[in-house]
Amino acid sequence: MLDDSLKGAKRILVYGVTGSGKTTMARQLSEVTGLPWHAVDDLTWEPGWVEVPFEEQKRRIQDIVDQEEWILDGAYAKWIEIPLARVQLVVALDYSRGFSFRRLLGRSVMRALDGAPICNGNRETFRAMFSRDSILLWHMKSYKSKHRRIAAWEADPNGPRVIRFTKPYEANAWLTRMRLRTLA
Repeated sequence: MLDDSLKGAKRILVYGVTGSGKTTMARQLSEVTGLPWHAVDDLTWEPGWVEVPFEEQKRRIQDIVDQEEWILDGAYAKWIEIPLARVQLVVALDYSRGFSFRRLLGRSVMRALDGAPICNGNRETFRAMFSRDSILLWHMKSYKSKHRRIAAWEADPNGPRVIRFTKPYEANAWLTRMRLRTLA
């Protein structure tokens, strides 16, 4: 039996600030629940860091959310209304700016050093890390709006149900409880 905080949710959005660990949480949540997980970056970036055209991004996301079961590991602001129309639960990773930035910086440096491929074979580089399109700059630009969006969802009695974590150990403990209950 799964943790009752899921309350039967079969359509889940893992949402958080850049660098919060959305992909890892979504993958682990998929492993625990058996729900299919879809990596948003794989749906929105082609090899060579070519951004998928906006209308195609929307179509891809719509195809997923039209299904009865899914987990998405993020939602871009330009099409966030698509998953919000059907989501049953938002798992919000609302960590502090300092923590999430340090995590993002460390992850980006390691990826630039080891050349490990990410979404559709793309790779992070030091050049990109310090460019105008830097993921680090994106974190700084988008942090407040994502933090406010999570707070608004949590406060809205007519909005999606939200489980909000402000510390990584809270999220880890939640996943551990669910894993243990599946073993019982």
